[in-house]
Amino acid sequence: MKFGGTSIADGKKIRHVAELLKRCYDKGDEVVAITSALGGVTDGLLENSINSSKKGKVSQVKEFMADLTKKHYDAINDAIDDEDIIDETIQKIDSRIDELEKALIGICYLGELTPRSIDYISSYGERLAVPIVCGAIKSLGIKSQAFTGGEVGIVTTDEYGNARPLEKTYERVNERLIPLLEDHIPVVTGFIAENEDGIITTLGRGGSDFSASIVGAAIKADEIWLWKEVHGIMTTDPKIVPEAKPIPQISYIEAMELSYFGAKVLHPRSIEPAIRHGIPVRVKNTFEVDFPGTLIVADQTQTEDVVKAVTLIRNVALVNISGAGMVGTIGTAARVFTTLANAGVNIIMISQGSSEANMSIVVDSAHLNAAVEAINSEFDRGVVRDISHDSNICVVAVVGAGMAGIPGVAGKVFDALGTAKINVIMISQGSSQHNISFVVSEDAAIQAVKMLHDVFELDK
Repeated sequence: MKFGGTSIADGKKIRHVAELLKRCYDKGDEVVAITSALGGVTDGLLENSINSSKKGKVSQVKEFMADLTKKHYDAINDAIDDEDIIDETIQKIDSRIDELEKALIGICYLGELTPRSIDYISSYGERLAVPIVCGAIKSLGIKSQAFTGGEVGIVTTDEYGNARPLEKTYERVNERLIPLLEDHIPVVTGFIAENEDGIITTLGRGGSDFSASIVGAAIKADEIWLWKEVHGIMTTDPKIVPEAKPIPQISYIEAMELSYFGAKVLHPRSIEPAIRHGIPVRVKNTFEVDFPGTLIVADQTQTEDVVKAVTLIRNVALVNISGAGMVGTIGTAARVFTTLANAGVNIIMISQGSSEANMSIVVDSAHLNAAVEAINSEFDRGVVRDISHDSNICVVAVVGAGMAGIPGVAGKVFDALGTAKINVIMISQGSSQHNISFVVSEDAAIQAVKMLHDVFELDK
């Protein structure tokens, strides 16, 4: 069971999580808890470390550390009601606070911040949270033991900020956790791990979910539960469509398509280990524990209601590349993709006409300038005559297993958009048959999502 920052935002919520874990334990379930940092802590650590490297003000570090200490002391006193366990937990917190303060002051004096340092600093959010969650469980009369990701056996590559687990991880985690499960609830830091030299690494965006998926696969769990502040994976963003509904069951591939195309409940990479080992993943609401949530499974059975959700990606930009010299010129697309990869540009969508005279790509808005500059520098005007771009766009995706094999789905999508006089700028449909994605103007995006949610009756 993984608990995010909202689930353990403060001491009262940590107490609620401990009671939830006890309820499962008392039913006879063997449970491992994976925890994020307390709400807002990791962002605070990153901001302070950046400020320390730029401004070098030790006084600001001292002030930040005082606030951080108070936040965790308050959480301890609200989450734990046994004086001995409170004292024991405070000792662990004090030790880690002292280490963190020294590291931040060191960055002040050095005036630089490396990727390795960022991983080390940001790891303290989880490392400060785990002793409190562990103490809250102990105060309810259940044995518990706290681990960092590295201590429990998650060993990764050296890619700081985006590390990947090595294959040996699964055996190591199994050996360390399985003996405890009969009479303990182990609590493991999400997001952080270690490389083969014992240096702290982090797993990147969605890292705590990724940790839970790794641990669940390693111990051969019956299910991996990701506790969030929502009822599950929704048919669309409820901020756009208040009538959006939780999806009771969805396939792995549909969940990954949704997360890739803007649904923030899951990161695509986070359920890779679960998929590989065939373990169902359930997304549940920490604050409404009896609600069943969304179950994510391997099954891709087509149903009559083949469209599961409509989702939206904002903060993207469109780049159009055109030129008569592109027609029949072997390797043009390869040059474009290699050039953008070397420039660190993430490509979200691709579309190319059969004439080969033009190519359209969608990139993150933050990468737009780098993309245009890289393509301009790579091609002479003989091949590529024109490069244009548009940052006032959004991507809308309609997602459902096998829907491309069902006649009329695409027609229904574009007929609805045409009726509403919404201009489609670019279309991309992969051979996976799990989504139809298209680009519309930013002004029309919300209307498009609302209309398609209504057309496919997802509120029902």
